[in-house]
Amino acid sequence: MINWIRTAVVNWLKHKRPLPHTPLSDFERIRHELKPCDVLLVEGRSRVSEVIKQITQSSWSHSALYIGRLHDIENPELREELGQYYHGNPDRQLIVESEVGMGTVVRSLDVYEGEHLRICRPRGLNFQDSQKVIAYSISRLGTAYDVRQILDLARFLFPWAIMPRRWRSTLFSANPGKSTHTVCSTMIAEAFGKIQFPILPLVKKIEDDRVQLFMRNPKLCTPSDFDYSPYFDIIKYPFLDLNFHSEQRLLPWQGAARLDPEEQGLYVAIEDEDESLYDDTQ
Repeated sequence: MINWIRTAVVNWLKHKRPLPHTPLSDFERIRHELKPCDVLLVEGRSRVSEVIKQITQSSWSHSALYIGRLHDIENPELREELGQYYHGNPDRQLIVESEVGMGTVVRSLDVYEGEHLRICRPRGLNFQDSQKVIAYSISRLGTAYDVRQILDLARFLFPWAIMPRRWRSTLFSANPGKSTHTVCSTMIAEAFGKIQFPILPLVKKIEDDRVQLFMRNPKLCTPSDFDYSPYFDIIKYPFLDLNFHSEQRLLPWQGAARLDPEEQGLYVAIEDEDESLYDDTQ
């Protein structure tokens, strides 16, 4: 009975709304720009994604670690370990991620074609350290997704709480060894923590005007942290790029398309020479 309820809840959380008719991101350009160890942010469409967006007040609800192709992994033992979980085309671009209902898995980058994506690139990361980050992520393959952690994170981040935020919370447990459950951002934060790479560290001044960094609890890491981090460069490839349309007025604002009832009020059609939308005098 408990397993049936758990399965029903997971299936409800996994339900996704349809893809938008036109993507916000240029997937082909993102595909060619990605480098191993880039963090890929995703604006998810599932119910659990909507929960995470509400918790974090950010449109980014999911993060995945890009590990490249099989031949990008230098260590043959690591490639063999990855081969236990991935049996597809060796030339496919791969990501490691933790997803509700699947746990920590390796999948083709192609699963995110059509989604709203953003690249977060760790600044100054050398090849050897990038291989260590990838090695840790591969070591976590098969780990279950921790729905309880999402609920505890909501309780911790919300400005109000029915019970004390730390009471019976999994976020602050100090269990030795690797956890048997994880979520997407925690797994990636732990991977970067293995090489002491900062995401959003606490900085404290000590004597002689020196500073000391404290690594943030990886269980408190959310997808938007990689977006906010000053140690990650943000790379965007919009579907319609202003680099190819040198002036925003040359973008295709006019046409025969019509807004459906759900879109009306959220978006406004721009007519030729329409300045009234932003006219403060009206």
